[in-house]
Amino acid sequence: MMLDTAGNGTLLIIAVMAVVTLFTRLGGVLVMSFIPINRRVQNFISAMSGSVLIAILTPQAVNGDGGARAALLATGLVMLVLKKPLPAIAAGVLTAALWRQVL
Repeated sequence: MMLDTAGNGTLLIIAVMAVVTLFTRLGGVLVMSFIPINRRVQNFISAMSGSVLIAILTPQAVNGDGGARAALLATGLVMLVLKKPLPAIAAGVLTAALWRQVL
């Protein structure tokens, strides 16, 4: 099925994505309402967020261009130094933009 992205096609795609996101989040809350949150579950949830982040970033580090690698490095360094995600994300975006503008 192909949707035309001109006109209302884009709005339809955005609406469908919003509904899927809403149901995914509500489904997660529903499932987790049946699971008692103990130390083991809490550790699992904490480890899961890190593993998802690594799964997203590893392909960029391996297959990305120099801008992607420089952005990952800048983000990691700023996060290690400041321990705050917003400046780290800003540094990564700025590094990628500058890399791609200059090179």
